[in-house]
Amino acid sequence: MNPLVYAAVLGYALGSLPFAVWFGWLQKKNLLVEGSGNPGAINAFRVLGPVPGTMVLVLDAFKGAAAVFYGSLLAGFWGGLLGGLAAIFGHLCSPWLLCRGGKGIAVAAGVWLAINPLVVAVVVFAWLGAWLGSRDAYKAFAIAALTVAPAAWGLTRSTDLALAGLITSALLMLRHWRYLTN
Repeated sequence: MNPLVYAAVLGYALGSLPFAVWFGWLQKKNLLVEGSGNPGAINAFRVLGPVPGTMVLVLDAFKGAAAVFYGSLLAGFWGGLLGGLAAIFGHLCSPWLLCRGGKGIAVAAGVWLAINPLVVAVVVFAWLGAWLGSRDAYKAFAIAALTVAPAAWGLTRSTDLALAGLITSALLMLRHWRYLTN
């Protein structure tokens, strides 16, 4: 079998791990119904507190970076990109949660920290600018998600990374589009 398939499957499996839900279970709380109902780091902060929320954030970012790392080991550059993108999708549509998932922000940050940390810096500045203009964190996330591809292209001049950035933006916009329309 093609090693790219292994990289994608491993990336999806890593991305699908619902750390926020598991930390909720440890505190006898169900993040799927409490707070915003979203099984991600932001809701973990709200419902479980800052320590578990931070742990979820770090673990979500780590699973994105790990998907890039192991995908690269299995299938080189393309395996890393495919593994990372699959991890984002796995987080958005986890089979453990019947295709529910988080918003993908921390996982995408982990993926891009592993690929090119400067892209993350540009996206963070875009988020900050959007947040200062709107005072709406979710709208700022949606706007910042649209900057991944231009940042990847502008910093690397790599069409491969720009395409990966475009796919990252598309995946994130699946969860964040409604915030732009409000």
